[in-house]
Amino acid sequence: MNKKLTMTLLSGLLLSGGMYSCNPSTSSNSTTEETNDSFNVSVDAFADLEILRYQVPGWDQLNLKQKTLAYYLYQAALSGRDIIYDQRGKNNLSIRKTLEAIFNNPKTTQSGSDWDKFKTYTGRFWFSNGNHHHYSNDKFVPECSFEYFADLVKACDEKTLPLETGESVDAFLDRIKPIIFDPTVEPKMVNLTEGIDHVAQSSNNFYEGVTQQEVEAFYNTFPHTGQDPEWGLNSKVIKLDGKVQEKVWKVGGMYGSAIEKMVSWLGKAIPFAENEQQAHTLSLLVDYYKTGDLKKWDEYNISWVQDTTSTIDFANGFIEVYNDAIGIKGSYESVLSLRDFETTKRIKAIADQAQWFEDHSPLKPEHKKKTVKGISAKAITAIVEAGDAAPSTPIGINLPNSDWLRKEYGSKSVSLSNIIHAYNESSASSGLLDEFMNDPEKLKRLKEYGNLGSDLHTDMHECIGHASGQINPGVGTPDKTLKSYASCLEEARADLVALYYILDPKLVEIGVMPSLEVGKAEYDSYMMNGLMTQLTRLKLGDNIEEAHMRNRALNAYWVYEHGKKDKVVEFVKEQGKTYVQINDYDKLRVLFGDLLREIQRVKSEGDYEAGKNLVENYGVKVNQELHKEVLDRFAKLNVKPYKGFIQPKLVAEEKDGKITDVKVEYPASLYEQMLGYGKAYSFLPIKN
Repeated sequence: MNKKLTMTLLSGLLLSGGMYSCNPSTSSNSTTEETNDSFNVSVDAFADLEILRYQVPGWDQLNLKQKTLAYYLYQAALSGRDIIYDQRGKNNLSIRKTLEAIFNNPKTTQSGSDWDKFKTYTGRFWFSNGNHHHYSNDKFVPECSFEYFADLVKACDEKTLPLETGESVDAFLDRIKPIIFDPTVEPKMVNLTEGIDHVAQSSNNFYEGVTQQEVEAFYNTFPHTGQDPEWGLNSKVIKLDGKVQEKVWKVGGMYGSAIEKMVSWLGKAIPFAENEQQAHTLSLLVDYYKTGDLKKWDEYNISWVQDTTSTIDFANGFIEVYNDAIGIKGSYESVLSLRDFETTKRIKAIADQAQWFEDHSPLKPEHKKKTVKGISAKAITAIVEAGDAAPSTPIGINLPNSDWLRKEYGSKSVSLSNIIHAYNESSASSGLLDEFMNDPEKLKRLKEYGNLGSDLHTDMHECIGHASGQINPGVGTPDKTLKSYASCLEEARADLVALYYILDPKLVEIGVMPSLEVGKAEYDSYMMNGLMTQLTRLKLGDNIEEAHMRNRALNAYWVYEHGKKDKVVEFVKEQGKTYVQINDYDKLRVLFGDLLREIQRVKSEGDYEAGKNLVENYGVKVNQELHKEVLDRFAKLNVKPYKGFIQPKLVAEEKDGKITDVKVEYPASLYEQMLGYGKAYSFLPIKN
């Protein structure tokens, strides 16, 4: 179950998104130390992507011990970077090293229309950590010709190319041509189409030579007591000598050379921990990476949740399962952060009322938690993100993912305040609101309260949404019961908790919003996005496959259909344009509550057929006529539908072998950063 929200996935951004300033060329100024007033958030744009930067406010207030701790954790985070490329496709490291060789070749002529096309492909590849779109999971190919690409490769020193032993450049080109240029070879990184073998038809590198049925049968042999580890989270499943088995990601195992580097940096961090709890947590993470023992991963998560006082915090591991169609394998990611004390006040006010929210939810009594264990809620300032968290980043995180751990030990819920600030800075006045909202009063309300509504939605989604409800005794975990629909249904459930309560006077009472007008603005935003504007992220003719998009479509279309009789929500036409119009906000809230109760029942009882029907009937299919209209209207606005980030750079100053200070620099070029990462953090072989 994924607990992440990326800003491109939230209703708030698309509707409060704005005009961005961008430099279409790659900046040669790789590092800047601008003041807040002069800092350029948006620095580049290509394809369907806008490249942003974020600052790290509060860094200068850290003491040297905290800065040193952060520096070592920063190095540990980036040392695992190769892993996400390999997880998203077994050929990705070969492709990446080829692209790096071309860019680093002094003989390469970096100009002309063919070069621009190749450069755009490379930028997309880096942004997606591979050659499948970071959001749709569809394979993308270069727009330049293979002949041009081949000339670039042939001009490189053979030593810089990822050739196999004894392989000639011509043979290498023959081998890699379909991998890069043929869209029918490995077309989907994650394939969620109903009725197929989701393992065999997905081109990620979590499985090899096995079927979905074999994988499910293999993991059914593991203990299932209700308090078990997330079996399979940290391994690849293969068949060797006819026997299904795991290749565990650990020191001495698969990805061992990268994990050894991570462990080395984590070990250096331990003496600089802020307290004994944090030191113990880091030691458990090291033990987990050394052994691959998932029970150690649980121990680490328990200790991590209990560390609620540290200023520096981190998430590091194989965590979210979205890149696996059957929701078992965790993708590598790391988020290093420091506490944002001021913004934390809002999210903490919500977390402190978690039991009230649970008690007053529309869930069936037997599906409510009698006691909601401690939710540590705070806003954080991201320092660096890596793996599956970059360049496309979460804006909110709720961990750990294990249901029983959250029930017994609680969870940490965080909002990444500086990431949200950077998104908002890049989105000022694009005309999106004016294009898709036809009611002047609602438009005014959205412009006034849209950002706050989106922030509160995120806070509640993460803080009380994922922490709510419980699974019935004896019912398996959602990855076993709901299978490929588990992630979508979990995100839909958390969204519905946020939607149900954002129109509750309780939020005004506890002081996190001024009036219920904020909730109405979020309803307008969410319904418009779920029914219409999120379609800008799909190609005409496609169905919805990404889990977050499915969840929003499911929620929006279910309440639309079930409120049709009373015209709670309707589509209206004005001057040939379609708009979403909410006529009764109170009845809409009741409908959100009804759907929340049903999805919680599905999860609590493990009702696969009901869950499947919800997703397939409401979350997958697209009205193609409406889709075309939305795409045509969106194209005129010249807004990129996806945004991601260049990461800050930590630079250690040393004297006599000891760190005396750590500075933050803000690179201004995605291309230069990725080439630098390729030189500094390439630890895996091309085949793993």
